[in-house]
Amino acid sequence: MVAEHVTPAVEAILLVAEDPLPAELLARLVGTTVAEIEEVCSTLVDEYAADERGFVLARVAGGYRYQTAPEQAPYVERYVLEGQSSRLSAAALETLAVVAYKQPVSRNQISAIRGVTVDGVMRTLQQRGYVDEVARDPGPGQAVLYGTTPAFLERLGLDSVGDLPPLGEFFPDTAVVEALERGLRVVDDDDDTTGRPG
Repeated sequence: MVAEHVTPAVEAILLVAEDPLPAELLARLVGTTVAEIEEVCSTLVDEYAADERGFVLARVAGGYRYQTAPEQAPYVERYVLEGQSSRLSAAALETLAVVAYKQPVSRNQISAIRGVTVDGVMRTLQQRGYVDEVARDPGPGQAVLYGTTPAFLERLGLDSVGDLPPLGEFFPDTAVVEALERGLRVVDDDDDTTGRPG
């Protein structure tokens, strides 16, 4: 049986927390067990969903936090984007995707994948708090290796990098690739069988 003070205490703490809070920390703050915190959070998740609230209790980046309900996205986007000018560029989003899927990865590796220098974009992503130095390459030169941060997971609403969608979902199937290749082949005049004048 969960003590009466636990649920309102958890709600109050999560309401003022800026970052997702792990169950272990909540248990220490409230003076209960991790199992009870998990039970309380699970109950709150169900209650908010049943009440069709405009917010949910979500498990992201290894902890719990309040966030807006997904079905309220159009209204929240309208609010957030009103006068918003600090969106990430396409180059930054591409670079962030490379880091997310290939981490830990060096700047040179990212540049090789993207085909352009990424120094400026990486600085932007670090300033925004989405990527950070996570290790050093043990090879010659000991290049800095980068990875995503908890802020990245929080922003995407993910609990871990393992929750990223598989890359295969973004590639066309082999039939589409073959059709594209056929459409891009150059036809020699000698091989032209269309009957057009040469």
